[in-house]
Amino acid sequence: MYAKIQITGELEAVTGMHIGGSGAFAAIGAVDSPVIKDVRTNRPMIPGSSLKGKMRALLAKVYNTAPVSKPDDDHIRLTRLFGSAKKDAVRASRLIISDMMLVNGEELREQGLQGFTEVKFENTIDRVTAVANPRQIERAVRGSRFGLDMIYEAVEEGEISEDFEALAQGMKLLQYDYLGGNGSRGYGKVKFKDLAADVVVGEVPEEIIAACNARLADV
Repeated sequence: MYAKIQITGELEAVTGMHIGGSGAFAAIGAVDSPVIKDVRTNRPMIPGSSLKGKMRALLAKVYNTAPVSKPDDDHIRLTRLFGSAKKDAVRASRLIISDMMLVNGEELREQGLQGFTEVKFENTIDRVTAVANPRQIERAVRGSRFGLDMIYEAVEEGEISEDFEALAQGMKLLQYDYLGGNGSRGYGKVKFKDLAADVVVGEVPEEIIAACNARLADV
């Protein structure tokens, strides 16, 4: 079979979130660690690769029965969904995740925010010399919502529900982990909202789509 299923919804930052952009050409006095932004709007964004890589890393802890140094050696359920470049075992990814743009900018403005990011000041203290090393980290503000758009390519009818089980499991795991940097210090807690799957190319039995949506509803 050949079909494409679109998964839509939103990803909300429950706490400030830092997914780093380039600070290589920052001016003197600028933020030490800026977030990545959409060049057209200068608003924070989430690269699809960040979400895809994080979910795969979390799922690897569940499905891999032994330590795996390379993603190409992941469990078959992960290489099937996320792809593999392993020699003689190349698999195209069934899952495409688009970059995610801020969708509630006007709502944040109405709440009194002047910008869509905040700068958090942090210090590390040398335990021997007691010298402070301050740094400034930019974060997307909590309450920011980003539009989610994934495309799943259905290849084997009997594997669709199983793939969605892994995908939903990855989303659920992420909600109990973090996205971006500095998660152990409270950054990057996220949640998914209004998830839905719809066939956009080809045909998929209604009962399978219903099962896929049931998986997503459980996230």
